[in-house]
Amino acid sequence: MFEDLKSDSSQITAAKSRPQIIFIRHGLTDWNAEGRYQGQIDIPLNDIGKQQARRNGYVLGEFLEHRGRSADDYQWVASPMTRTRQTMDLVRSVLELPEGEYAQDDQLVEITFGEWEGRTNVEIAERDPEGVAQRKADKWGFTPPGGESYETASKRVKSWLDGVELPTIVVSHGGINRLLRGLMFSIPDTIVPEMAVPQDQFLICDQGSGMWL
Repeated sequence: MFEDLKSDSSQITAAKSRPQIIFIRHGLTDWNAEGRYQGQIDIPLNDIGKQQARRNGYVLGEFLEHRGRSADDYQWVASPMTRTRQTMDLVRSVLELPEGEYAQDDQLVEITFGEWEGRTNVEIAERDPEGVAQRKADKWGFTPPGGESYETASKRVKSWLDGVELPTIVVSHGGINRLLRGLMFSIPDTIVPEMAVPQDQFLICDQGSGMWL
């Protein structure tokens, strides 16, 4: 299980070597399930999301044991939003680690969709068809009303990434995962916003390659 490299295609290669980063997306929320733009609205995990977080904790424990590593070998950091902190606490509880003993970093909060947050694609298309057309034409550079673009958010993600000096386990969001992968693996900007980010797997970025478990 732990020897086969997997990614969006088969294997992805980073432009330069960095400390190992294990990225866990928060578990499912009701708004995820309803297809609502969540952004920086503080929505908690639902029951499925809690199960996903525990699953990731168990698999992470197996991975660490397989590699002969300890949870103490890593820095632990999360976005300060409720769904990410809940996910982090559930992962850590599976590993029998103390609750709350990890860093939080505002640079890891989800991309904000401004006035679009809380609405579905159908609702947004009815209210802002021009904005939807602009986003379709340039998903990387488009800024929703009162929100931020992938391009803008990538600057704070790069700032965080450039400060990572030790192996790190991070719990954050789908948009942040896409941006992190774009930066680490030199993925074209046009592709980054379209990449899938599972909530029942996590990404290990190590030795220039990415592996989903």
